[in-house]
Amino acid sequence: MEDMEQVYQQHARTVYKFLLAKTRDERLAEELTQETFYQAVRSVDRFDGSCKVSVWLCQIAKHLWYQSLRKGRREAPVSPEDLPESPGPSAEESVLEREGRMDLLKLVHNLPETQKEVVYLRAFGGLSFREIGDVCGKTETWARVTFYRSKEKLRNGGASDEE
Repeated sequence: MEDMEQVYQQHARTVYKFLLAKTRDERLAEELTQETFYQAVRSVDRFDGSCKVSVWLCQIAKHLWYQSLRKGRREAPVSPEDLPESPGPSAEESVLEREGRMDLLKLVHNLPETQKEVVYLRAFGGLSFREIGDVCGKTETWARVTFYRSKEKLRNGGASDEE
């Protein structure tokens, strides 16, 4: 396997975005990214090359995320100094935006697992279609088609039998 520093330089962004899509928490994603590479160094002798390095790292990351969920780790409440100082939208606009976002998240949550993961990785994690294909062990084209079909299903209110 390549030098671990080089592996980190090449794959840290992908692992972070993968975890950010899963956790939706920047601090936790960063922490789990660091832990992922620590665990990768510890278990590098078990990497057999049967998959891409990015896939192996994302598998480690996914297991660490599951562990953190089992441990019940939660982020501390946001303190007032962490809030932006600029005035935000009105209360009515905030409620409408939040309701729209909740409706969308409910629709995404009801997608088949594969489509849901692709949407999370693309929309919340910011991964490219190539990176999504790598993480899922598929092609870039597969990721594009799956994302497109997911968007179409969401536009139709989640009504579609395709996966």
